[in-house]
Amino acid sequence: MVAETRLSTRDMIMPIFVDERIEAPVAIEAMPGQMRQSLSSLAEEAGRVEDLGIPAVLLFGLPAHKDEIGSQASDPDGVIQKAVRAVKDSTGLVVITDLCLCEYTSHGHCGLIRGQEILNDETLPVLGEVAVSQAEAGADVVAPSGMMDHMVGAIREALDVEGFDETSILSYAAKYASAFYGPFREAAESGFAFGDRRGYQMNPANVNEALWEVQLDVEEGADMVMVKPAMPYLDVLRLVKDRFGLPTAAYHVSGEYSMIMAAADKGWLDGNAAMLEALTSIKRAGADMIITYWAMDFARAHGR
Repeated sequence: MVAETRLSTRDMIMPIFVDERIEAPVAIEAMPGQMRQSLSSLAEEAGRVEDLGIPAVLLFGLPAHKDEIGSQASDPDGVIQKAVRAVKDSTGLVVITDLCLCEYTSHGHCGLIRGQEILNDETLPVLGEVAVSQAEAGADVVAPSGMMDHMVGAIREALDVEGFDETSILSYAAKYASAFYGPFREAAESGFAFGDRRGYQMNPANVNEALWEVQLDVEEGADMVMVKPAMPYLDVLRLVKDRFGLPTAAYHVSGEYSMIMAAADKGWLDGNAAMLEALTSIKRAGADMIITYWAMDFARAHGR
């Protein structure tokens, strides 16, 4: 009766990996209970998400072919574009598309490169092209995740020029260079061929930088902002929500999910209770939306 924070299935966003190379779902070893979906199995999975009362999905695409410039990311017949159409044709879910090059580039980085240098400014028009392609396929929300400077402004301009002024932008505005992304890199095959992403993702020691990054994205037209990861950055999440007041998402990332699942498998803790406590802490810290791989399990256990 006196609980100050209440979780709801309506707070959840379910991430889904879609692999155009497979014919049936494939288990993700590093993320117990999670699967890569095929293009033919996706609609059925999305239907299950909708039936559980979860309002939205976040789609990640695994293409059959990668190249240095990530050309498949903007292909009208690319994996994410086909995935969007499959979900929109079969459900009423809000469809959010991850907008980044890392899953499509042969080197695994989030921008174009010259040698081993990330080319921030040269990447921006490419991200605009990808956004337009995803919007044309039917995406309700595009979610740029590469942490390129001025990416939101470039994407907003590209969408508006092509008549997609109603397409929303959920920016990965405060995305840290975190150790908790490891299982995701297996799931999305987005590991990097050289270096790391600390040159464009944020230093885990920094808080003020997060506020500067969020402010820049808000000024450039972000409709919603995100803090990623969630649990190690609850202080950042609270500051972002209090400072800007925009709809704010937190990504309960693969490592956060998998460490609880692994400990539960060992019998070291109650997995369901730990996951519920983790998600409650994220909501308590200010998240309006929680992107979590546990969304469907939460909905089954706790209803709408």
